[in-house]
Amino acid sequence: MRVIVRTFSELCITVGTVIVLFVVYVLFWTGVKADRVMDHQIDQLQQEWAHGGVRPSPTPGAAGSPAPEPAAAYRSGRPFAIMYIPRLGFTWNKPVLEGTATATLKKGLGHYAGTARLGQTGNFSVAGHRRTYGDPFKDFPQLRRGDAVVLTDGTTWFTYRIDKGPYKTVPTDVEVIAPVPRKSGYTRAGRYLTLTTCDPEWGHSHRLIVWAHLDSTQPVEAGEPEALRR
Repeated sequence: MRVIVRTFSELCITVGTVIVLFVVYVLFWTGVKADRVMDHQIDQLQQEWAHGGVRPSPTPGAAGSPAPEPAAAYRSGRPFAIMYIPRLGFTWNKPVLEGTATATLKKGLGHYAGTARLGQTGNFSVAGHRRTYGDPFKDFPQLRRGDAVVLTDGTTWFTYRIDKGPYKTVPTDVEVIAPVPRKSGYTRAGRYLTLTTCDPEWGHSHRLIVWAHLDSTQPVEAGEPEALRR
């Protein structure tokens, strides 16, 4: 009987240790690795921009002006922009990559393939983890109407302003990233941004959504937009 009790106790200790190590891995180590990966993605982008390796998204021109040169297609799994959300902290910045595959979202935020390009007419839609892999959208519920979401593709700053959210829905509700998203309050075509993340904080049974409209653009040479200087 003593041997059985001792063996059972040792087994419980072993299982408990494994559980603790797993929790540490999920809560801490994946975050450390993800932060390093995201920093690398940002460094990679900035180096490419410095050497002219990324063609920017064309911005709308004045009536009668020549049509902008078509931009290169976003490459699956590759970064093409950096996002800043002052509400989430003035040190908060994340790379935006093409696609929403699991491997892609471990490296940063993911642009839903098939939705609008950055700054263009339609709905530029982006997903991010709420928890694990750097917790990029951990504080997503803090976002409010009027908050700025700023992105750059290396040549242009795009400042979006949140109009509605966080709105809770189910993962199958794909209309939230439609060109004119359902429940957003928008009634006609425009230049929109949709951000999505999981809910609850440690689950994925639902999604939280915020919608924004393109408020302004300016060339990078003009300096940071006002939203990042406040």
